Order: sequence, then structure tokens, then C-alpha cells
Amino acid sequence: MLAIFLKTLPFFGLIAVGYGAGRSRFFTEEATAYLTKFVFYFALSAMLFQFAANLSVADVFSWNLVFAYFWGTAFVYLIVTAVALLRGLPMAEAAVEAQCGVIGNVGFLGIPMLVLLLGADAAGLVMLVLSVDLIFFGSLIVILITGSRDGRLSPRMFGAVGRGLLRNPMIVSITLGLAWSALRIPIPDPMNEFLDLLGAAATPGALFAVGASLATKSAERPVVAGWLSFSKLVLHPAAVAFAALVVFKVELYAAGVMIAAASLPVAGNVYMLAQHYGVAPARVSASILFSTAASILTVSMVIAWVSTF
Repeated sequence: MLAIFLKTLPFFGLIAVGYGAGRSRFFTEEATAYLTKFVFYFALSAMLFQFAANLSVADVFSWNLVFAYFWGTAFVYLIVTAVALLRGLPMAEAAVEAQCGVIGNVGFLGIPMLVLLLGADAAGLVMLVLSVDLIFFGSLIVILITGSRDGRLSPRMFGAVGRGLLRNPMIVSITLGLAWSALRIPIPDPMNEFLDLLGAAATPGALFAVGASLATKSAERPVVAGWLSFSKLVLHPAAVAFAALVVFKVELYAAGVMIAAASLPVAGNVYMLAQHYGVAPARVSASILFSTAASILTVSMVIAWVSTF
């Protein structure tokens, strides 16, 4: 446990440096937004494309894996939704809280950290988790918020969901990388070196951006934020572990990577969605802040456990 904690510490150390820069206003909100754009559209996309281009779909895709992660995630999603509705919240707010309970920071934190700690073979599995999060649950929140406001499901809404997926650089880079791999085209050396150089900026840039963005987050509604953080850091990995190890009998290494990915703190893109639709952004902000702080210990504990697999 101590050895794993010490290995995860540099990742959280970079987040802390970013937080300090943002808190002191040395790094402004505008600077954080531009750094996040650079990482999201360029550095992380280069890393994901390179990972995907060196994989084959057969090596990473399995319906058994998809169902295991989806089942565990959907189970917690329903629990958090039910708790929100029992508290008398409208469906739009319940959908946002459910998103906090299951969508982790897989892109900015999970890919660089889990590949380093669990091995290069983790890359494809983490991208599979990321794809399920983005394609299904990323679409679901838009459908639930828009549908609850309009009172019906419309073709225009589904068109907006489709356009959002097509414009997401993580989806695009993974898809293009797998297509490149399927065509069995070798990556030329200059291109590979370019991707190495640009992709190397993803890890420090992403973690610094996460920390700087946390500096602007508020700690309102601590009880609700604590419940959502518990759902994300404890219930979600537990449900995925049960689904992967007991229900679907996933191979141990793959199960371990999925469980570790499920243990990550609430993703920043949940806040962007909440802010965009004007649905409980302060609540999401507090959940991101609380879950990221607590994950310094909880993620280390989960990774230490799955490493024994």
C-alpha cells in the first residue's frame, strides 16, 4: 500500500502545484481554460491516437468487458438517481448528481496514471472505459436534462447528442487510431516522434490543469458533495468489481484495470455540462473538490488491491 501511495503521489503532487498556481492567481481562470483546451484537443488526443494505433480492436474490445463495466456503472447511476428523486429533486438535477456518482476523471488522470502503474496493456482497457462513459453516459445526461425540460424526446435533441460525440476529440482520436491499426499501416518514424513529443505534454499538462481548475471550485453543500464523492470513490468501484469478478467473470488483469478506472474522482467535464445547462454547478464543483482530495488515499488503496491480481 505504501509503495503504491508513493507512486501515485507525484500525480497528485502535480495537481497540488496546479491548485497552488490557480489559488494564488498566478495562473488565471483564462489561462487554465486555454491550457485545458491545449491538453484536450492536442496533447491528450495525440496520446490516445498513438495508444489506439498500436492496438487492435480484438485485443481490447470484448462485450463481456463492456457489459461488466456498464452493469456496475448503471447500478450506481440508478442508486444515485433514486436518492436524488427521493429528496424531491427534479430529473435534471438527479441526472447531474448521477453523473457525479459514476463519471471519473479517466481522460486527464486515469490514462497517464493507470498506464504507468498497471502497465502498457492497461491503455486499451482504460480507453474502453472512457468510450462507455463518453458514448453512453455522456449522451444520457444530455437526453435526461433536455427531455425533462422539453417534456419529450425530439429528433433535434438526438442530433445534438450525435454532433457532440463527433466533436469530442477523445472519441475522434480513439476512433482514428483504431482505424489506423485496422488498416495495418505502420506509423512513420517522424510521425511517431511527433506523437511522442506532443503526447508527452498530456500528463503534466492535464494534471496541472485539473489542479488549477480545482482552485475555482467552491465547497458548498458539503453533505451532498460527501455523498456523491462516496458514490464515486467507493460505490462505483465496488459495483464494477462485483460485476467484473462475480457476475461476468472477467479476466483478472482486465477486471483490475476497470476497477481502478472506476475508483477515480469526479470528472471535470461533469461541471462543464452542469454549468452549460445551468443545473447545480456549485454542487458538482464541491463534489469534484471533495472527491479529488479524498482520492489521494482511496485511489492508492484500490490500485494496491488490484495490483495483487
